[in-house]
Parts: sequence; structure tokens; C-alpha cells
Amino acid sequence: MVTLTLFAFIAGAATALSPCVLPVLPVALSAGVTGGRRRPLGVVTGLVLSFTFAIVALVYVIDSLGLPGDLLRNVAIIVLLGFGITLLLPPLSARVEAWISRVAPTPSGSRSQGEGFGSGLLLGLSLGLLYAPCAGPILAGVITVSASQQLTAGRLGVALAYAVGSAVVLYALMIGGRRLAGRLTRQVGRLQVAMGAVMIAVAVLMANDYDLRFQTAIADDLPDFVVNPSKTLEEGSGVRERLADLQGLGSAQGPIAEEPKDRRDDSRLPVLGHAPEFVGNQRWFNTPAGEPLSLRELRGGVVLVDFWTYTCINCIRTFPHLRAWDRRYRDHGLTIVGVHTPEFPFEREAGNVEEAIDRSDLRHPVAQDNDYATWSAYGNEFWPAKYLIDARGRVRYTHFGEGEYEETEAAIRELLVEAGSRPGANRTTVRGESASPLVTTPESYLGAARAERFLNRPIEVGTRAFRAPARLSYDSLAYTGVWRIAADSATSVRASRLDLAFGARRVFLVLGADGRLRPGVRVELDGRPIPDRLAGRDVRDGALSVGRQRLYRLVELPRAERHLLSLEFEPGVSGYAFTFG
Repeated sequence: MVTLTLFAFIAGAATALSPCVLPVLPVALSAGVTGGRRRPLGVVTGLVLSFTFAIVALVYVIDSLGLPGDLLRNVAIIVLLGFGITLLLPPLSARVEAWISRVAPTPSGSRSQGEGFGSGLLLGLSLGLLYAPCAGPILAGVITVSASQQLTAGRLGVALAYAVGSAVVLYALMIGGRRLAGRLTRQVGRLQVAMGAVMIAVAVLMANDYDLRFQTAIADDLPDFVVNPSKTLEEGSGVRERLADLQGLGSAQGPIAEEPKDRRDDSRLPVLGHAPEFVGNQRWFNTPAGEPLSLRELRGGVVLVDFWTYTCINCIRTFPHLRAWDRRYRDHGLTIVGVHTPEFPFEREAGNVEEAIDRSDLRHPVAQDNDYATWSAYGNEFWPAKYLIDARGRVRYTHFGEGEYEETEAAIRELLVEAGSRPGANRTTVRGESASPLVTTPESYLGAARAERFLNRPIEVGTRAFRAPARLSYDSLAYTGVWRIAADSATSVRASRLDLAFGARRVFLVLGADGRLRPGVRVELDGRPIPDRLAGRDVRDGALSVGRQRLYRLVELPRAERHLLSLEFEPGVSGYAFTFG
């Protein structure tokens, strides 16, 4: 934490010298020109306090209320425009100064405007919201990315160090401006009006995303250490482990992995360990009155535990086989128990899970495992994952991913026979969808936490305007336009476009939007609207309508091929991850 705090201080100082300081610089220089000698100190003090609050506290409030992630940026533009108009109109400026003087009285015995620390403090408190959109990469990685976690003193210290680093540089700029203004005392009024005009101009530029475009141009041409120092910092193992702790990352070996293997003389299936109980579940679906199940009450029968999540295409492709096994062997003693462990935050909502169960026609019991309690008890690491448990409560067979359906069914039948059942000779016959063996493009995440193969760099938490690259290489992606990037998703803001060069037969994308709206996405293949014969079932006439968060089918080719997929997003659509088949 000491290393991160020191780096935050340095990053804050560097930010105060970057183009990001443009919204604050006119106000800072104006504060240095006008008011008493202590006014600059009041400004930086207020800036440190309000900026720290804005970055830490407001991020948590915005996240908990589900408000737009660029809310602080929009507030900053409004505040900047208000300051500019105030300075541009001397009568209005005089009234505001008089109001500030009444709210923040000067020390007794001082002149009418006093030393100005109080008025500077109020000005600095306002500047904190204005400066918040300039949060540097270390804050994006440690504060904003972990906004869903509890506030800690260490995280607060990092934000405070960042604010202090910026304040030191801004204070130096204000003192320098004051010394220069000492030679231009007769021009203070004109300077104040000029500062107001500059502030209004900057507000207009920010409203049209020119500051984001400028930063993007700089980021595209500078070395990684300059534009993304957190990436270089994270290459150190100590810091990487600390960031993993902050974000709650890590893996645990469950009891199954720790159990010694044993083989029965009369069975080809080894004993892999004692099966853990279902623990820490929020809700149960497809059980009488929603009552939870336990392995203890299922003892004597065969249990197939299936870990899945409803936006996972690999999980979805196993559903026909699960349905067939449930119909064929339920009366012979097989109980399938699905354990829904979410990958994305919206998959924690019980309503979404219930809708997915109904949509997929799953009749077997399903446990909601939002806290990864049962997942961790099994030491599981994959979607989908299957654990086959015998009549004595022991894990006898596992399979991770798709495929091997015949082997899995053979294991089910063997354990049913062991339990004294007679399942008969007939086996299930399923014609389900399977992944093409010629897929070359790996799963691709759109959020900052796992963004890979993007030609735009860096992909960091925050709102940013992206430039389209000259061309895309195989299996690469690129943003164009203005996007609001979160740890696990990217949301379209203005003129938002996403290009993907893929090699696959089918393309799927997890999408979602505000439930009150149904914005659309235009789908192009190789620069032209995708024809219906090549479009996935969610696309009609080259477009799809986005509603509740789920997996959407975009492309359905006759065979695996290489193509360029281009998606034009209306504002408010969030994308999470591409998968392929």
C-alpha cells in the first residue's frame, strides 16, 4: 500500500501537468490573480478535500444508485460553464464574491476581502468535482474498479495522495500566476474576464469531447509508461498481488482436489473425494416451495452437479443434454442440480436467473450461488463444470467444458447401476449445437479488467473518445467514438462503434440496456449490413434491439470463416464479452 500511495502522489502531480488539467487551470490561475495571499492555499485545501470525496464517496453512491458513470464529468462541465459566465460578467461576479464573503467571513481586523482563505476554500471545494474526471490510472485501477467493495483506509489514502500530488503542482501554478499578476495590477479586471471566456470555451470543448479526443491522440502516440504507468507498475509481482487482494481475486483448492484418489475393484470410476454440501445459496428454483436441497437428503441416489451461468454460450450448448438426461434418468434415481454462479453483476439478480431458467426450459433444481460459496467448496474454476456424485456421497466423475456427452452418460448409468437401479438399454439421442473446431478467436472481454487484443490503448476505467485504427489485425478489436469503460463492461455514449476481426462460425455478445429503453445496435459484416441468412436469430434487417442483459446471437455462418464485424451502438447499450462457436 505504501508503494501505491507514493505512486498515486506522483501520478497526481503528473496529471496536474497533463492536458487533463485544462478544466481547472483557468480557475486556478484566476484564484492566484485575485483575492488575498492565503486564497491559493484555501483553493488547494478545498480541492484536496472535495476531490478525495468525489473520487471515493461519489463513485460508491453513483454505483449503488445505478446512475450513469459519466455523471461527474457532466457536473464538471456545468460547474466550469457557471464559473466562466460568472467571471465574464463583472456585476454577476461581484454579487457572487459578496455572497462568498458573507458565507465565509474574513478574520477580524482584516481588509474587506481579508486573506481570502475561506472564499478560496469554497472555490476549491467546487473545483474537486471539476477535477474528478481527471482521475489518473492508479485511481481507476484501485478505487473505481473496486467500487463494489467496501471502503478501506488504504483506498482512501491512495485517493488522498493523488489529490495532494495534484494540489502541490496547482499551488505552484497559482503562486506563479500571482507574481506575474503583480506586474499587471491594472489589468486584473480584463484578466478575470479573459479567464471567464477561457473557461466557457473549455466547457464547450469538453461537452463535445475534444478533451477526450486530445487525450486519446496523446495516448496513442506516447510510450506505455507515460500513458499507462499503472500497467508498468502492475508488472511487479508485489504490486500485482496487492491489486489482486484489493479486487478480491485469487483461487482456492477445494476439498475434492485434496482428497486422495482411490479405485473400486468393480468400477472403472475412481473415487475423487467426498462431495461438499450446497452452501451459501440465496435462492432455489424448481424445488417444492423454493426449499433448498442437501446432498444428505439426496443420499442413496446419483447426483449430477452442474455449475453454469446464463450468459455462457458453452453452458447453453450443454442444456439439451441436461434436459435429455433429466427426462431419461430422473425416475431411475438421477437428480441434476444446477449451481448458477454469476460472472457479471447483473447475473446476480434472481429475476434474471429465473427468466433464463424458463427460457432454457430447465426443469431440474437450480441453486443461486451469488457469493461463490458452493463454487469455492468444490474448488471449481470453470463454466460449465460437472461433478457426478454416487449414492454414498462421493465424487466419482468430473468434466469441464463442453463435449464428452457419451462418456458422461456412461458414467451416470454406471453409478445408477451401482445404486441398485436398472436404467435399461436405451440411451439419449440429442442433436444440439456444438462449437466449430476451426474457431481461432478467443473469448474477448470489453471491460478494463480483462480487455485484450484491443488496438486502442489504454483500455481504462472512465469515459474516453477513441480513434479508429487504420486497420485491424486477425482476432483484434477496436473502439471508435465515446465510450464509458467500466471494469467489466463498456457502455456507448456518442458515435460509439466496435470493430472485431474474427475467425469463427458463430459470434455471440453479452449485451444489456436500461430496462425502460430498448436501444439498438446496427450490425455490419465486412462493411455492409449483415444479410438475414448470415445473421444470428437476434438480428433482423441488420439490427438488433437490446433489452435485458443476456447473450445475443449476432452471426451465424455456414462454416467457420474470417470476417470483419462492425457494431454501431445507440447510446446506453452496455457490452460485456464476445464468445464464439
